[in-house]
Amino acid sequence: MQKEILMNQTEKILEIARNSGIIRAIDLKKAGVSRNYLYKLHESGLLFKISRGLYKLPKTPVTEHSIFSEIAKRIPKAVICLLSALTFHGATTQLPHEIWIALPKGAWRPHLDYPSRNVTYVSGEAYFFGVKEHKIDGVIVKIYSPAKTVADCFKFRNKVGLDVAIEALREVWRSRKATMDELFEAAKTNRMLRIMRPYLEAMA
Repeated sequence: MQKEILMNQTEKILEIARNSGIIRAIDLKKAGVSRNYLYKLHESGLLFKISRGLYKLPKTPVTEHSIFSEIAKRIPKAVICLLSALTFHGATTQLPHEIWIALPKGAWRPHLDYPSRNVTYVSGEAYFFGVKEHKIDGVIVKIYSPAKTVADCFKFRNKVGLDVAIEALREVWRSRKATMDELFEAAKTNRMLRIMRPYLEAMA
């Protein structure tokens, strides 16, 4: 009887892992499964431990942006932004050594040992505008659109550098990852239209 229960719980956990990509103890709790089975599956080799509290199926392919899925699981309100979003969209030559995320102003500051993060707090419409959902390794990850990312780079040019913002704008426009209307709308939302207008008009 005990063996049958274990087999049923094991299959249920593996099914969750197949559907979710990455699982945590809280995912099992929602499904009515004890977290103890999670540890047992890890010990038996049926689950691979990515980092503290995060597990996935063994031999799951690791992609260039797999770290984003870990962030999404650990910090649900996080939106991939600035240099990390530029990297995702292929709109920069920069190679960030940390993950750049945006959180709503007033949100708790995440205390994680890994990965290294650069956190920007954004308020109101500027936080919600331009959020796009992408599925990475089976996990829904929120990433700002190319146009919003460019506007963010101008807004936070003291953090990323004006040269990076200009490069991003040129690359996003050159590769047609955003229309001029989208860029203008993002600039207005971020209250960056006065700063960005000369660059936008030069390209139009």
